[in-house]
Amino acid sequence: MADDKQNGSDMVDKAAVEVAQMALESNEDVAKPATAPKEAAHDDAASKGATKKEENGTPKAAPVSTAAFKEQFKAFSKFGDTKSDGKHLTLSQSDKWMKQAKVIDKKITTTDTGIHFKKLKSMKLSFADYNTFLEDLAKTKKVELDEIKSKMANCGAPGIHNATPGKAAETVARLTDTSKYTGSHKQRFDETGKGKGIAGRKDLPDSSGYVSGYTHKNTYDKTH
Repeated sequence: MADDKQNGSDMVDKAAVEVAQMALESNEDVAKPATAPKEAAHDDAASKGATKKEENGTPKAAPVSTAAFKEQFKAFSKFGDTKSDGKHLTLSQSDKWMKQAKVIDKKITTTDTGIHFKKLKSMKLSFADYNTFLEDLAKTKKVELDEIKSKMANCGAPGIHNATPGKAAETVARLTDTSKYTGSHKQRFDETGKGKGIAGRKDLPDSSGYVSGYTHKNTYDKTH
C-alpha cells in the first residue's frame, strides 16, 4: 500500500513538472513576437539610415553606353591619321580626346596619362587595353571611371571645342575699326574705312596745279 502511494505521488510530481514546462514554453513563445518587431524595427531603421546616408553622399555617375564610347574611340583613333583602321589609339590621340572632354585638368595631367599609358608597353592601344588604361588611371587619381567615360563619350566629334562664342569676333572688330586708328595709321584710310593704298603710306607729289594747302580744290565748277 505504501508503494502504491509513493508511485502515485511520483506520477503527480512528474505531471506537475510537465505542466510547468509546457507553461514556460508557452510563455517564451508569447514573448518572442513582442521582441521580433523591435528587432525588425531596428533593422528597418538601420536600412533607412543607410539609404539616407547614400542619398546624401555624392551620387555616382550613370553607367556609360559601351557602344557610344567605342564610337568615340574609333573617331579619335582616326583623328589626324587617315590610314588608321579605328582599332587602336595613340597617346597623342588619347590626350587630344581627353583635353576635348575636359578630363585632363588640374587633377589629371598629360604627365599622368603618359605614365599610365606607357605601363601597357605599347605605342598604340586596342579598345580593351585602353579600358585597362582608364581603369588604372581612375583608380590612381581617385576619380570615378564612369565619370571619365561619360565626359569622353559626350564631348562631340574630334576637333570640336566649346569656345565662348563672340570673343574672337569682338577682338577682330576692334582691331580693324579704322575710326579708332591714330597717327600715321589713320592717314592710310579714307572716311569710309577703305585703304588708300600707296597714297596712305607715302607723300605723293601733287601735279594738279593747285598751291599746296589750297582747300577749295575742284570747287570752281560748283560755285560759278
